[in-house]
Amino acid sequence: MFERLLPDQIVNTVFDIDLNALKSQGVRGIITDLDNTLVSAKTALATPELIAWLDRVEKAGFKVVILSNNNGSRVSKFAEPLGIPFIPMARKPQGKSFRKALVLLELSANQAVVVGDQMMTDVLGGRRMGLHTILVTPIARGEEGWGTRINRRIEKFALARLSRKGLWPLKGGKKP
Repeated sequence: MFERLLPDQIVNTVFDIDLNALKSQGVRGIITDLDNTLVSAKTALATPELIAWLDRVEKAGFKVVILSNNNGSRVSKFAEPLGIPFIPMARKPQGKSFRKALVLLELSANQAVVVGDQMMTDVLGGRRMGLHTILVTPIARGEEGWGTRINRRIEKFALARLSRKGLWPLKGGKKP
């Protein structure tokens, strides 16, 4: 049951994602969460380091869309200055928003990845759509809302079960 929460890959930050490896696998698009994935939930705008990474992503030929459960005001203030399309109030892990993101990217599921910090929203939603999923370490856990705190408790329980089955931690950042 909890196997659906297993990401395909784990990295510390988005900066640790091997873009060349993704490109060689035919990936052309990145569907990314915003809060605690790209920046902390209290950081309004992209950091210089993130802007440089997004430039590398674009130069490598990837399209990006931000898929967030946060409100439109928060997401638009972050994404619009960067010129990145976005979907706020996504209701992840529901599939509708992931399908909409793929339409915005003009890609199929096997050409895109999902990057996020939550197993219950980003990983589960991505896996249900057949997308490659990359889990990042949350940037700032202390800034999370009540819904995310509930998800983190479920994740903790799931991780304990997955560990007992020998499925967690993932070996070398990839599924065993």
